[in-house]
Amino acid sequence: MSEIKDQLLYSAEHEWVERISDDTVRIGITDFAQHQLGDIVFVELPQAGAEVASEAVIGTIESVKTVSDLFSPVTGTITNFNPELETEPELVNSDPYGRGWMVEVKVSGDLDSALSSLLSAEAYAEHAQD
Repeated sequence: MSEIKDQLLYSAEHEWVERISDDTVRIGITDFAQHQLGDIVFVELPQAGAEVASEAVIGTIESVKTVSDLFSPVTGTITNFNPELETEPELVNSDPYGRGWMVEVKVSGDLDSALSSLLSAEAYAEHAQD
């Protein structure tokens, strides 16, 4: 069974979201997603300052099996990206909820409203089993 952290929120596309301030979230892919992808060999992420829209593609994750899109669960502006993934993309496999994080987004509008459509850990666990 894949690890699912109770304190995070999740998208149906297998991204996790962590609130890190009053208006900013950190985003990565779930343990379930990294297992499905296999060994990750390359991650392409947007630069700081890029505008992102909820449910829009914001990057790609390449594994030995496939290339998958990374979706933004929220609308806002990229404030930071994980530079370690440029040289160590395998961090997504070894530590998807820690050093394998991908981007930070300053959310446009009310953060609670932006997060209201995301799944709880329990709901995501059910979704990942489907």
